[in-house]
Amino acid sequence: MNLGYDKALYLLPFDHRQSYVSNMFHLESPLTVPQRDQVIDSKQLIYEGFNQALTQGVPFHAAGILVDEQFGAAILRDARQRGCVTALSVERSGTDEFEFEYGADFADHIEAFDPTFAKVLVRYNPQGDPALNLRQLGRLKQLSGYCRRRQRKFMFELLVPPTHDQLAHAGGNKDVFDRQARPQLMQQTLHALQDAGIEPDVWKVEGLDSHADGERIVQSARRGGRERVACIVLGRGADEARVRAWLTVAAGVPGFIGFAVGRTSFWDAVSGYRARTLSRAEASTQIAGRLREWVDIFEAGRLSHPAGTA
Repeated sequence: MNLGYDKALYLLPFDHRQSYVSNMFHLESPLTVPQRDQVIDSKQLIYEGFNQALTQGVPFHAAGILVDEQFGAAILRDARQRGCVTALSVERSGTDEFEFEYGADFADHIEAFDPTFAKVLVRYNPQGDPALNLRQLGRLKQLSGYCRRRQRKFMFELLVPPTHDQLAHAGGNKDVFDRQARPQLMQQTLHALQDAGIEPDVWKVEGLDSHADGERIVQSARRGGRERVACIVLGRGADEARVRAWLTVAAGVPGFIGFAVGRTSFWDAVSGYRARTLSRAEASTQIAGRLREWVDIFEAGRLSHPAGTA
């Protein structure tokens, strides 16, 4: 089994769907054709920013996009044709329980776009609802098995939401939960998923505040002969300062090969374009600048921590 991914990976994710439509456009499904075209055009704007970043020093071999079929089909096809790294989201948007966007036909949709990665977002807490976890494991094993059979790379975006009791134990403070409880729960989740036969090549994980926590996550991702499995850090829509801190931590940990920072990269630019306070060119330039900033931070962190090179 050729499990893992050992190249640098700097992703611009803009596969947001339900939350994007409701919070950016203040629309509800089903969308009219003109409304749908607005959303598609905004994603094209983000893609323009990505392409601009490639002309401004972001390395082509490492840069990639993560986008959805619903609003980004043309983008996926164009990026694939140009030889870019592409990741296609396969989960249904706006649900707490992982389900396939296209049900039993999920494989046909992946094959149609032939992405570098099939990507899934899953909310999983090992101390959460056992029945929910078991249902999710069954579907995830389907996806993992398909990826292995087809020799297709599998990216797993893991979110660990606190249970009611866990949040109460943290005094109702999500930041306290993130620092004190989430890293260990992430490790437990990786072990549970691996033990269930779910084998991602890349784990896309929430930001960590300490080098030691990052090392432990990589150790879990790579246990049991999974030496080439890698991690990337996600942005979670956090402010710039927090994203910088997470990138700096991840860059110094061997096994973290990059990042996927979405909303912090594009949200203000798309909002400004829609409000007509930014021209399309200005919005695209802002997105490109953010992506370049994240790359610079990550690569500087790897240079200052040579052992951080995967």
